[in-house]
Amino acid sequence: MNRCYFTARGMTVGYDGKPLIEHIEIGVRRGEILTLIGPNGSGKSTILKSMIRQLKLIAGTVVLDGRAMAGMKEGDIARRLSIVMTERIKAELMSCYDLVATGRYPYTGRLGLLSEEDHRIVREAIRTVHAEEFADRPFTEISDGQRQRLLLARAICQEPEVIVLDEPTSFLDIRHKLELLDILKNLVREKNVAVILSLHELDLAQKVSDRVVCVANERIDRCDTPENIFTDEYIARLYGIEKGSYNALFGCPELTAVRGEPRVFVIGGGGSGIPVYRQLQRRGIPFAAGILQENDVDYPVAKALAAECIAVPPFTAMDEAAMDRSRALIARCEQVVCCLDAFGEQNQGNRRLRDEAAVRGKILKVSRLSDLWTGGER
Repeated sequence: MNRCYFTARGMTVGYDGKPLIEHIEIGVRRGEILTLIGPNGSGKSTILKSMIRQLKLIAGTVVLDGRAMAGMKEGDIARRLSIVMTERIKAELMSCYDLVATGRYPYTGRLGLLSEEDHRIVREAIRTVHAEEFADRPFTEISDGQRQRLLLARAICQEPEVIVLDEPTSFLDIRHKLELLDILKNLVREKNVAVILSLHELDLAQKVSDRVVCVANERIDRCDTPENIFTDEYIARLYGIEKGSYNALFGCPELTAVRGEPRVFVIGGGGSGIPVYRQLQRRGIPFAAGILQENDVDYPVAKALAAECIAVPPFTAMDEAAMDRSRALIARCEQVVCCLDAFGEQNQGNRRLRDEAAVRGKILKVSRLSDLWTGGER
């Protein structure tokens, strides 16, 4: 494995000489994305700002390409490392193109004159972030999301070996979040760039990161691969989740289940029940779900949101114990919603439950689900 290119060794960070996090040992290799996650105020931004020398270290060393940054000249650092931070920059009287072009200054002479090659690199960086349509507009007149893309273009212009980004997706819509992370992935793959960033979006961190650093309780709690970090139990502990839960399979949070005696029994499976579970949860209607195999995509959502969830082991048929529990719940429920149109060999128990509920006159079509909270007829 390649050595870490950008590393914190024994680093202590804080403000006004007061330590916030001590004994930090993290590093990112070229060709890798290292992501910091953790609760608000845990110190992610403080770590990044300290590593790039925006904040003075209380103790320790930051090493860039085998050299202590404290002994490096600004120009040497700028040709190796670029940053995209959350602070607003003052760019009055500058066009978007002019702002991106400042990324070439580490390579120009004292007069800061750009060569034709510099301009080519600027144009290419603007194309990379899909910003051609507003490149000539004043930087102060574009949206926050557009500014974030231009700041990334400026960082790319520096042709760095390391890019440091603090919450780079904060002002972006979903399309541009994905585009930005795709750009970073391409830089890592094609140009062997090292990327270290902080993210609040756990689903994106889970998908884009090679390694993840977890910051909480004034310490580095853990550093590992996404596969080992993103579990329901660990994320709940890291963020102190008490209301709701985190679904590692989908990379998303789930709200708290509606407690109480179930009014509706939902027969789902294969993803068909998830929209119904969430509609009922939003409306505050307690429901039961079943019968689900524990490897069914519906299962983790039903387990999180249903007042009761009846399940059987993976790849097994519905046994009589599960059938009896389901029948008892259906007898107590006002309605049964069946989300399935077809039933496989191992799912015949749910077909029988549907047919029995139909005989009782309890079947409610998914299209009439709103009747539950409007009082309409079936």
